Amino acid sequence: MSNPDSTQRGRIHRILAPDVKGVARYGAELFVRLSQIAAANGRFSVALSGGSTPRTMHLLLASPEFRTQVNWSYVHFYWGDERCVPPEDQESNFRMARETLLDALPVQPAQIHRIRSEDTPESAAAQYENELRETFRLAQGEWPRFDLIYLGMGPDGHTASLFPHTTALHVSDRIVVANYVPKLAASRITLTVPVLNNAAAVAFLVAGAEKASALAAVIDGPPNPDEYPSQRIAPSNGDLYWIMDRAASAHL
Repeated sequence: MSNPDSTQRGRIHRILAPDVKGVARYGAELFVRLSQIAAANGRFSVALSGGSTPRTMHLLLASPEFRTQVNWSYVHFYWGDERCVPPEDQESNFRMARETLLDALPVQPAQIHRIRSEDTPESAAAQYENELRETFRLAQGEWPRFDLIYLGMGPDGHTASLFPHTTALHVSDRIVVANYVPKLAASRITLTVPVLNNAAAVAFLVAGAEKASALAAVIDGPPNPDEYPSQRIAPSNGDLYWIMDRAASAHL
């Protein structure tokens, strides 16, 4: 992806888009480019995110402009986190992805690996961890290596379902956990920090003025990862993309 407003520092890429539609387009272009590279290995594993910007990106990927650029038989879909609701619920990240992307693609059920969020939080987390161990063919002690993980960031600096000052932030021996979030009075299912940091590429899609203060703190502020969990995301052997619009980047 070329962009005169983007800068690169090592393996961190800052990409500035004019608005949310631009953020979604850069996200879709990244999907196409990395999927074409991964096709040489016969498998492209991507973890999707919920939210309005990913919704816009999904609709782009499902459009003729982008859909024809991907060999969908190689793509395996996962999720970085999920709300503890049934898959048909309006709040379900899986439902959003199905309606905006998956239903429009020539993919088989075996390529879609959803979190069974209708189960109890602990059961759903354990089942999903087993799913990842099996589909990535992990040996004991290994972490899955996603080709691409999409993340959002909340106005409080959370990402996936890693919220400030919650127990999941410090989990280092699990792939997936149920994370109770006191301010929501609810549990969420989330990939853990070591999994996110083992990805070949992580792409934050951040848009909106309400994100500006947190984004500046996460990217340019002093380390405070318990307060701003997005600071914990730093792939050890991969690329980190910050794809943001002008409103979200106003304080950088």
